[in-house]
Amino acid sequence: MNLACKLFIDGEFEGSIISDKEINIGQNGLVIGKITTDRLIVQGRVEGDINATKVELKSTGKVQGTIESLELLIESKAIFEGSSILKKEKVPAIEEKPKTDKKSK
Repeated sequence: MNLACKLFIDGEFEGSIISDKEINIGQNGLVIGKITTDRLIVQGRVEGDINATKVELKSTGKVQGTIESLELLIESKAIFEGSSILKKEKVPAIEEKPKTDKKSK
């Protein structure tokens, strides 16, 4: 799923999510799959890899997988099982296609 808007999930979702905005996983939310976004807030559960600029794991949140981010905030009582990779610079979630000039003959 490719998005250009904010997303709040408070149910179950299986698959990949790509967004250049904020994704918020509510307390009843479960995402199984890869998430690529600018900012991710986890209050529920994520089972899969995360690639984001900023990840916030709230006290009720649980992540199983690899988190690759510029910033990682883990609140007390949150659960993180996996590995964390610190990125050196922000990478856009959605790659822009190069513009080409087409001249008609």
